[in-house]
Amino acid sequence: MKRMILVTSPPACGKTYISKQLAKNLKHVVYLDKDTLIPLSKQIFRVGKKPYDRSSDFFEEQIRDYEYEVILNLGFEALIYDDTVLINAPFTREIRDAAYISKLREKLSKLGARLTVIWVITTPEVCRERMLRRNSDRDTYKIKHWNEYIKNVDFSIPSHLDDPTVKDDLLLFYNSSEAEYLKSMHDVLAVLEEGSN
Repeated sequence: MKRMILVTSPPACGKTYISKQLAKNLKHVVYLDKDTLIPLSKQIFRVGKKPYDRSSDFFEEQIRDYEYEVILNLGFEALIYDDTVLINAPFTREIRDAAYISKLREKLSKLGARLTVIWVITTPEVCRERMLRRNSDRDTYKIKHWNEYIKNVDFSIPSHLDDPTVKDDLLLFYNSSEAEYLKSMHDVLAVLEEGSN
């Protein structure tokens, strides 16, 4: 059966590295990264004569949801031609919206595909260190207003997605240390490869 994998978590938990390593190790996989859409989003800020701020009301109202819509549509299209699509994106709000996930599963079912969510687990301290290290303009607001920003970030596991009768609907990837990363990469790949046989 075909599969859409969402690698999700709050920003700077290590999604991109993990996603790329998973994609390299899986067969017949299309890798998609929502950050690829950032140049288009920056142009919308320019055209709207707004400062580039992904924490702004303008971003929330005019850009955010459309980025998710586009990356999912690219994923649906790719599933017509290959077995697995892996999407690297936070999905922080969507992952906790039961109606949203239900509609996504329904759409995937029509394409003969199922949904697997990989939730990356790290501590807020590790996330902040990674943001400082990557030194990206998308994090400028978050770093400057860290205490305010982090209060609104939900690091809890979206356990409502986990059906105990389904082995691969929600997979947890621990990523606060190298040892955690290596163990999780091994364990998650084993489940994904078993489910693709």
